[in-house]
Formats: sequence, C-alpha cells, structure tokens
Amino acid sequence: MYRSEVTVDLAALRRNARTLARALDAAELWAVVKANGYGHGAAHVAGAALGSGATALCVATVPEALELRREFPGVRIIVMGPAGNREIGHARDAGLELVVSGSEIPPGIPVHLKLDTGMGRWGLAELPVPPVEVVGLMSHLASADCDAAFTEHQVERFRAATDAHSHLTRHIANSAGALRYPSARFDAARCGIALYGLSPFGTDPAEDGLQPVLHWQSHLAQVKQLQPGESTGYGRRYVAERPTWIGIVPVGYADGFRRALTGTEIRVAGEPRRVVGTISMDAFAVELDRELPVGTPVVLLGHGVLAEAHARVAGTITYELVCGIASGPTRARRTVVDG
Repeated sequence: MYRSEVTVDLAALRRNARTLARALDAAELWAVVKANGYGHGAAHVAGAALGSGATALCVATVPEALELRREFPGVRIIVMGPAGNREIGHARDAGLELVVSGSEIPPGIPVHLKLDTGMGRWGLAELPVPPVEVVGLMSHLASADCDAAFTEHQVERFRAATDAHSHLTRHIANSAGALRYPSARFDAARCGIALYGLSPFGTDPAEDGLQPVLHWQSHLAQVKQLQPGESTGYGRRYVAERPTWIGIVPVGYADGFRRALTGTEIRVAGEPRRVVGTISMDAFAVELDRELPVGTPVVLLGHGVLAEAHARVAGTITYELVCGIASGPTRARRTVVDG
C-alpha cells in the first residue's frame, strides 16, 4: 500500500504555460525542466509545455538532455550547465545546444555565450566577438524576485553588452523576470518555477494567474487522544495541555516532508490543521479538533495548501520542497492527469 499519492496535473501546467506566453508577448517561452522537471516529471511536463506555447527546453546537464532527446527529436534543447569533453561529443551527436561560460568554445555545436551581469556564478566578464557557433547570448538574474533596482541594472548591463549582436537570440529573464520586467524579455525567457504554478515571489501564485501543478495527499493511519502531559514524537516537542486528538500521517522527511515543517498547516478532511511535534523519517503528527476515522484524507500540498506557505515555515524555497518529494514503490504513488 502506498503511503501517499503525488498527482501531476498537466492541464494546470498547460494553463501556466499559456499565461507565461501571454505575459512574454513576442518573446519565446523556453521551459526549464531540469531536476526531473522540478520533481514533476521532465518528459510529461516538457510535452505539455511544448504543446502550450513553449518553443524550447532547458536543462542543467547533458544526461538530462539526452533523456529528453529520445522523447522529443527535433526540439531545441539547451544545456545550461557545464559539459565535459566526452559530454560535448554526445551533445553534438544529439543535436543539443550548450551554454558556454568560459573562453573555450567547442566547434561544430550551437552555443550560447553566458555573460555574468551580477549573479556572480557562471559567466564571462566580457563578451568576445561571437564566432559562427554562437546562436545565443544570455545572462541570469540574481534577484528579480526581490530587488527591482539591481534587476534593472543587470538588464541594462546585458543590453549594452549585446546590442551590437542583436541578430543573435538574447535571453536573460527567468520566471520572475518574465512576469514583472518587460525590459528583461528580449527574444526569449527561461521559465521554470512559474511553469509549475509556484510563485517566484513566495506569494500566492494565483496573484499572477498561476495554478499549482503538483498535489500531494496521504491519510490518517492512526488516531489517538493525548491526555494532559502526554507527548507525541521525538524529543517531546509537543506536550498536550488538555485532552487532544492527534492523527498520525505515514509520511516523513524520507518522503520529502521536511523536518523543518513542524508548525505548518495541512488539510485534514478538508479543514486546516497544524502539524505538531517532531517530524520523523516516516511519520508526523497533526493536531485534530475531534476524533476522525483512520483513512481520513490528508492534503499535504495543493488543493489550497500552498508550497509557498510551507516554504516560509521551513525557511526555504518552494523549489527545494517540490524537488525533494520522493515517489516509488515504497513511498508515494505518482499519477499524471491531464484535465
């Protein structure tokens, strides 16, 4: 029996792709599907995105790209991370495009030169005269979710450095840039987090017309009443002050429900309830207002339970939460629906 179920709603992803495409106006939407589509399933989400306005796929590694190439022959796939010598050969054979952040440009394969405009990570300090292999010029926004002034500084620095080569495809915008900064849109935008219906700003995604794609559900595996002074979980972090019903959910940090999520709210029988005590590897407790039957549905994510709210409690970002959800025969069943 599965301990929980993860559902990926491709219809929601399609709607998000169309929302982003409208926001971008004339710029192309490139779907970022690295890290197995942010934990949603790269092949499924790539197909849905391509069918709803995306014109290219972006990944972090050559092996990720090769997996997708088998599913999507002829589609543009851009590898944004560094590639080793052997990987370059595989990329060339598979018709991939590579991002280059250093002085050596591999021959015989389309490349995008990356300029560091303020991210302080991968990227060239200055652009060379692009050789024939170069098909695109790019950079990466460091704080489009929180710092408008620095974002506009990066955009203008990128524009000044690339205006002489405007015949090449230019791209700097991520999800936040696509949604908030018209000046950052250029020829294409690489959208990841917003495609999955998660807010790049840590707010309710509905504010930007986005719908969460991933839903995660479990059930109450045991229900018991604690008497005053009794506790639940390691370290006795939660001690009942009065007779209190609690439910035990068979999900823990090994499933991706992080230990730092104590205190967050989930939904039990459709009602918001607080996670209490220490979250263990395979289970956690939730405070109830009454006795409920074993098997009562528990919503961990989606259907009104926002990843953004969980992220604030855990002191992290939604990207990390959804990428960490485990599925497989001993954990969560994964279901893909389209509509």
